[in-house]
Amino acid sequence: MESGTPNCARCPFKITDRFCKIENGKNPSYCPTKNLPDLIERCLKKYDSPDVYEFAKQAAIQEADGYANRELGYEHIKPSKSRIEEIVEFSGKMNYERPGPAFCDGFIKEAKIVEKLISGKGFTVVSAMCKVGRVPKEKVGVTDGQKLSVGAFETMCNPVMQALILNNEKTDFNILLGLCVGHDSLFFKYAEAPCTVLAVKDRLLGHNPMAAIYNIDSYYKSIK
Repeated sequence: MESGTPNCARCPFKITDRFCKIENGKNPSYCPTKNLPDLIERCLKKYDSPDVYEFAKQAAIQEADGYANRELGYEHIKPSKSRIEEIVEFSGKMNYERPGPAFCDGFIKEAKIVEKLISGKGFTVVSAMCKVGRVPKEKVGVTDGQKLSVGAFETMCNPVMQALILNNEKTDFNILLGLCVGHDSLFFKYAEAPCTVLAVKDRLLGHNPMAAIYNIDSYYKSIK
């Protein structure tokens, strides 16, 4: 690794001792907080924009609101809210009115539940499923042998169309629910409203991709 290349994941110091966390903290030679003061200043100017300022402020408040026992001190805090609860609460803090779930067709049941939960809080929900548009996979060069259903018509996932639908309906907060790797990237690229992720797809691990990371030295050591 190049000595000056930022790589916080390789920082050797405890989180409580790091330069980015405390004054006079410790840092490796590749610490971006230490090495990039000009970039920090450029970053801070972004927060001068009223919409970015408010978004960041409410996100920080929501972070704290997700814990109980704060009045007892940091060592006593414990998580108290699920991610779906935090998404709904954050939407309220931001005065959003039209959240937009973008979901995979493998998450139809979950999407129905999410839509009901959110609309039940008074929001107008606009949602779009991945197969919207009924575009054949051949459109993007997928051959018959590369499809799931060989020899049959197969609709491609269409995250660009999902994003354009939500853009057209002027959603103010998009919620990704189970989009595939790559498809989620295209959605982020074309969506105009801010986005958050409720769930990511992991077909093998029941949509809990961190299971492979948590078990990297045991059940999933073969991926190293």
